[in-house]
Amino acid sequence: MVMDQVLARLARILRIRPRPHQARSTVPSVRADRPGARRAKRQGGEFASDAASAYPGDFTGPLPPLSYTPRRDELPDPGEVVWAEVPFQEDHTRSKDRPVLVIGNDGPWLLALPLTSKDHDRDAAQEAGEGRYWIDIGAGDWDHRRRPSEAALHRIVRLSPASARRIGGQISQARFENVVAALQRHHRLPAS
Repeated sequence: MVMDQVLARLARILRIRPRPHQARSTVPSVRADRPGARRAKRQGGEFASDAASAYPGDFTGPLPPLSYTPRRDELPDPGEVVWAEVPFQEDHTRSKDRPVLVIGNDGPWLLALPLTSKDHDRDAAQEAGEGRYWIDIGAGDWDHRRRPSEAALHRIVRLSPASARRIGGQISQARFENVVAALQRHHRLPAS
């Protein structure tokens, strides 16, 4: 597993990134046989995948050790919020550009929780009835209006590091530890 993390980090380091103020396509340019393959943009910020079979599906296994390790670089790390194409839960051939909280790695994949600025506290019972659970993580630079965000506890997505197009900010270590504890309670997982 350590070798996978080293190789994934090396692959991210070798990628050429545009300058922050340079115009950038929201479609990552990676090979179609790799995770996070190029997608054709559709209306409404959705994407159609050319390599839907490359997505292994949402993460459902036992969580690897999760630790807060944001670094001041251009690579996505646990504790950071990044913008990426997130496959739809019901149809992995489609995706939407959205912020996610990176929580760890699964081999070459990033593990992340989708974020929303919608407040689910008022409809928590309805959400729970649909199998959706959320945790407040506060506001941050990932939302230009600095609206409070919530992370999905019910869905852990796998993302190619190449699909993370920009780092939007990071949460505090205390909030990260609260998210990990809530994930473990929600999934009834042992502490990492």
